[in-house]
Amino acid sequence: MKNLLREVLCSRVYDVARETPLEAAPKLSQRLGRSILFKREDLQPIFSFKLRGAYNKIAQLSPEEQARGVITASAGNHAQGVAFSARRLGIRAVIVMPQTTPEIKVAAVRAFGAEVVLQGDSYSDAQAHCEKLVESTGMVFIHPFDDPLVIAGQGTVGAEILRQRGSGLEAVFVPIGGGGLIAGIAAFLKAILPDVLIIGVEPFEADAMYQSLAAGRRVRLEQVGIFADGVAVREVGRHTFPLCREHVDEIVRVSNDEICAAIKDVFDETRSVMEPAGALAVAGLKRYAAERESRGGAWVAILSGANMNFDRLRFIAERAELGEAREALFAVTIPERPGAFRAFCAAIGQRVITEFNYRLHGRAQAHIFVGVAIRDRSDAATLLEHLRQEGHEALDLSDDEMAKLHIRHMVGGHAPEARDERLYRFEFPERPGALMEFLDKLGGHWNISLFHYRNNGVDFSRVLVGIEVGDGDLPAFGHFLERLGYPHVEETTNPAYRFFLGESRP
Repeated sequence: MKNLLREVLCSRVYDVARETPLEAAPKLSQRLGRSILFKREDLQPIFSFKLRGAYNKIAQLSPEEQARGVITASAGNHAQGVAFSARRLGIRAVIVMPQTTPEIKVAAVRAFGAEVVLQGDSYSDAQAHCEKLVESTGMVFIHPFDDPLVIAGQGTVGAEILRQRGSGLEAVFVPIGGGGLIAGIAAFLKAILPDVLIIGVEPFEADAMYQSLAAGRRVRLEQVGIFADGVAVREVGRHTFPLCREHVDEIVRVSNDEICAAIKDVFDETRSVMEPAGALAVAGLKRYAAERESRGGAWVAILSGANMNFDRLRFIAERAELGEAREALFAVTIPERPGAFRAFCAAIGQRVITEFNYRLHGRAQAHIFVGVAIRDRSDAATLLEHLRQEGHEALDLSDDEMAKLHIRHMVGGHAPEARDERLYRFEFPERPGALMEFLDKLGGHWNISLFHYRNNGVDFSRVLVGIEVGDGDLPAFGHFLERLGYPHVEETTNPAYRFFLGESRP
């Protein structure tokens, strides 16, 4: 601990990094009824805090190590931090990135003078290739989070918060990936202000630190969600884990929709657009505020990065209202007779309808997919109960991931001819040949009965596929899925699928 505090105070980060402002967030403060401050790490030269740790590590390499050059595996902000730092120090840098990395990120790293090696479809593939290059070239590996000097560099964020708001500080909310940022901030602040709360924030689908602290040991996740790619880490660090276990008070987990809503909140305050991981702390702060009372001190959220791909904005804008509980999605059944549609609209009342999808289903009844503006979650529950009291069979789909990703865009009725249809969500690497690889491995064994693809501007595309597979073919189909190797989730029993696309309900 003494070494870490000394390394924070003696770090070299200000050769390249700036002391970022701690800004008030008046709109969010008024809404939540407490003092909210944003620590603007998005204002660093590479638009991310990652520059601090990367430079602090590289600047303290020996002359012999610097002569060997530095290497890392990253598709995100750490890559830019290493490239920027190496250029500043006149050191050769090699960055190994997955082939699926968006060109904007590859171009940004190359613009800093680093050599880019594209390898594999995932970060794991790139990391494995990076390890081989380290062995064959002797270059120095710069870890994105699990290195004492990297942790100390990130800890300078905590030192700045102390200088900028040393009194009246109640809680600091920090995004967690591998744990380097929160380990540095927590260790430093707890040594000076032991009563300040350090709250980590993770997505539900990438919660390696939460799982590890609950188990009392480092847990390796089988899969991680990639929406907040800046924190999509399967296993936290051997250095960061004990620091978090000792100094972090609590971890809050949030949904992707809550992250989207937080991006909108930050934009409303600053007119800056955070990447998903960059707004993660704000999402956690809002969830924490909904569940806990404030002691009266200021709450700080770390805005950790703003390297957003423009193509992702469509998806984020679409989901922000759901994340803010300003919109609810319903599946509603109405009788197929004159006047039924009008009766349904009367049941909705004066509420704003945000989306409406309808298709005739037989002559007895019709299924409707409808989005409605609401005040909060309790308002949605009130509306659902009202619809049922008015005689409409209704289902709230606001938390159904498949309904929000796919069904809302492809409501088209059932397929009477489809037999033994099984539904799967896949993540395809966004690269040429990915679909053909899927079809080649599928071969002529099973018929595709449904296919929906939507690119959301990330490294992997989400694909919904219906395949006709009889019970006798299930073992062979399971073997196909294993050979395919793409992340997937079966959705055959999903109520939204049954309602709009699957077999007719009895």
